[in-house]
Amino acid sequence: MNYEERDTYGMYKTNPSGSSGSEVRQGPGPTLLGADTLIGNDVYNQQDEDLGGIKEIMLDTRTGRVGYAVLSFGGFLGMGEKLFAVPWNALTLDSENKRFVLNVDKDRLKNAPGFDKDSWPDMADKTWADDIHAYYGTKPYADDMHA
Repeated sequence: MNYEERDTYGMYKTNPSGSSGSEVRQGPGPTLLGADTLIGNDVYNQQDEDLGGIKEIMLDTRTGRVGYAVLSFGGFLGMGEKLFAVPWNALTLDSENKRFVLNVDKDRLKNAPGFDKDSWPDMADKTWADDIHAYYGTKPYADDMHA
């Protein structure tokens, strides 16, 4: 399911402009998206391989920024799935296909640091965060603030 299909408030609907008959997008998306509409969105890589779906969005309440998307991968009907904290800045929105793209090979994701639903890591731990960002080749957004 994608963000437009999960839009219970109608924020991604298009409305006719009235003058030329062309469609004019009203509402926030796709540069601003409702967090609830992102849960369940598909994530693919650049080779068009399905990497799973977004299970949760982790917000840093101190800064108001999105820290991570929790990606589920593998398993069947929720059994045996592995969860991964993927830095938000490692994901890009593919608005044409209404999904997210993570630039990582499927085999590399299988070996990424992950966790199961009953054993979440301490995402506030700087060492853990540094390791996750290093794995995905991203910089923590806190580093952006000091640049």
